[in-house]
Amino acid sequence: MLDRFGLRTAIATAGVAATVAAAASVPAAAAAASVPAAGAAASAAVAASSAVAASSAASASPAVIGGSQLAGRGVVVNYAQVSGAKAGSAASVPRLPGVRAAAFVIADAGTGQVLAARDPHGWYRPASTLKMLTAISLLPLLNPGGTTVATKLAAAQTPNVVGLLPGHAYRISDLFTALLTISANDAAVALAQATGTLTGGMAVINAEAHRLQADDTVAIDPNGLDASGQHTSAYDLALIARQALQMPAFLKYDETLHAKFPVSKKKTVTLDNQNSLLTTYPGALGGKIGWTSAAGATYVGMARRNGVTLIVTLLHCPALTEVDAAKSLLNWGFRVDGKVTPVGMLVSPLPSSTAAGPAGPAASASSAASASSAASAAPAGRRTPGPGGTPRAAADRAAGAHTAAAPSALTAAGYSCVSLALAGMGFAYSRRQRPAARYQRSRPNPRA
Repeated sequence: MLDRFGLRTAIATAGVAATVAAAASVPAAAAAASVPAAGAAASAAVAASSAVAASSAASASPAVIGGSQLAGRGVVVNYAQVSGAKAGSAASVPRLPGVRAAAFVIADAGTGQVLAARDPHGWYRPASTLKMLTAISLLPLLNPGGTTVATKLAAAQTPNVVGLLPGHAYRISDLFTALLTISANDAAVALAQATGTLTGGMAVINAEAHRLQADDTVAIDPNGLDASGQHTSAYDLALIARQALQMPAFLKYDETLHAKFPVSKKKTVTLDNQNSLLTTYPGALGGKIGWTSAAGATYVGMARRNGVTLIVTLLHCPALTEVDAAKSLLNWGFRVDGKVTPVGMLVSPLPSSTAAGPAGPAASASSAASASSAASAAPAGRRTPGPGGTPRAAADRAAGAHTAAAPSALTAAGYSCVSLALAGMGFAYSRRQRPAARYQRSRPNPRA
């Protein structure tokens, strides 16, 4: 082991060992006691060391959200027919079309079955597909008939798209329409700030990602413009789209083809929906288009035919190819849905109490975003999420963990402080090797 990991592992292991010694000094009878101020430092030390240990353990035995077949980076599809399907060999099942996307998922929104995927949990820049997460997070909180005053920050977004003016009041419903039709970056910031502060709005957005178990997703800004540490995955976008399909308010805004937006008393602009799937694909329900030079083209599409609703998500596509690629995957999906063995499942959201934690959704999201951002220096890298295996999960446990006070509180605190120092040193050293240790194979950021 020392040949492979060297001093980093030795130090981190010593920290974990010291943590175990500290925990052993706490009698089990004190487990029901509340944490006094004197024991808070020890509790935090144990929690931090446990987070490091959990991350290491997850690397050894990962569990992939949605199923083990979704751990791969290449195309995964199972042409074997499910039992009960019409007779025929696997060779008779239509082949998956080739699409020019670094990652994609095609899934049945009703059953949750993932029909095919490519690098479903790979981390990529979301571009404006992130606005779907912004919308489903803020729609339940903001009164559509209310107004919010645009700030200089909102108006300064580049490109701002709709042209908000600082100090002018805008209806929440108009801002959501601009957000989902023309992908207005300024509207996204205004909506996030309408929660009270931009920081609070981002906490809500990240809390919703956590609730959906979209653990590959970290939102740094509400509009998807490139930001350090911001990333998502094709799988996560499918989870977000599945939630959006259950929200009539979202679909109302997202399906709007044309609308008027009052920028000021003297100026009104026309909003024309950018998602051409709505007008060119029978059964289209909506979705979101995105683009930045670093992210490439990104896309989410949703369609329903004969009672079957499909979701397609694509990341890092060549410009102007994403909608046609989505159509190809949707056509294939409608032909094979119910006939092929799924390669994974879209997981259900966490219960609200579990997702929020004892400190509430905002606090949970804030700690999660901080930890995830620290662990995501390479947004296009790949992780294998699982229970306790992601930076977000470790942070949530660290934030919510409580260690009962012991009669030998000073002893436990001393051991814990030593363990924190040792584990911290090991963690600092090992972060430089994290991509190789966790992802096993390196991959450059897409067009970054």
